[in-house]
Amino acid sequence: MRVIEISEPGGPEVLRLAERPVPTPAEGEVLIRVHAAGVNRPDLMQREGRYPAPPGASDLPGLEVAGVVAAVGPSVTRWSVGDAVCALVSGGGYADFCTAPASQCLPLPFPIDVSGVEAAADPFVRAAALPEACFTVWTNVFERGGLAAGETLLVHGGASGIGTTATQMAHARGATVLATAGSDEKCRAIERLGARRGINYRTEDFVDVVKAETGGHGADVILDIMGGEYLDRNLRALAMDGRLVQIAVQGGAKGTVDLARVMTRRLTITGSTLRPRTIEEKAAIAGALREQVWPLVMAGAVSPVIDSVFPLERAADAHRRLESGGHIGKVVLTA
Repeated sequence: MRVIEISEPGGPEVLRLAERPVPTPAEGEVLIRVHAAGVNRPDLMQREGRYPAPPGASDLPGLEVAGVVAAVGPSVTRWSVGDAVCALVSGGGYADFCTAPASQCLPLPFPIDVSGVEAAADPFVRAAALPEACFTVWTNVFERGGLAAGETLLVHGGASGIGTTATQMAHARGATVLATAGSDEKCRAIERLGARRGINYRTEDFVDVVKAETGGHGADVILDIMGGEYLDRNLRALAMDGRLVQIAVQGGAKGTVDLARVMTRRLTITGSTLRPRTIEEKAAIAGALREQVWPLVMAGAVSPVIDSVFPLERAADAHRRLESGGHIGKVVLTA
């Protein structure tokens, strides 16, 4: 089968097309004939040598796939050969075939009719854009952050795959969404997805905008990818009993905390990473998605935003697109 290997740590040019044997599904796994694979920032970090695969995972990049079950391993009963699925994986998505824990698979939520559709409308392309973002948003915004209907969510990086998904999921579940982005074009795109206000962080102070948009109340939950100097500003933007949920540290892993503010306003600072979590933990998130989010996806209330689609052999170009910062939504590879 064709795969994309990382020949050495470096830029997009180190991604190379290679051949490997088709993997065999182990106990509790399925083998997926990959039709599409999502491209995510952790893939870029792995390529650069800054985010190694966890023990036992494939060394190939790719954390989410969509395709058709080609084989099932021992003890798998939920899925059968021929089922259309999308799945969260710990690696190996940039390939013609990929194994996945059966418990981390979800049914394809779109009708399978690819005749005459553009690449971005292909149901497998759309489904490949869902697992990483949906798993991340659900466990962080709704489980750790406890966002409830009627509350206000501030999303940083609102035009990203995570951001566009968080905006739609929160809006569909009755929350008010504010989101930051780096251009007016991106802000308007976020608003079309359901955000009350897109905030151009290059020209506006998000703390001031959040306070103005909430009548001084502040954001009940903040989903942050920056860290660093954003930490103090996030705390100032939070409402009483507000929750800051950290899922990345693109602006730095260290910041200054005003503990007096945390105590007097009863703030919570939490966060998580997804890839190292156990199969059992991810299975629990998948179960929640199947019950709480998949009906919204099938009804069109939550719909993946596809920025661009590249064939597998152009994985380097897909990484360049993500690194450019100009994307809105997800970048996807087709196998």
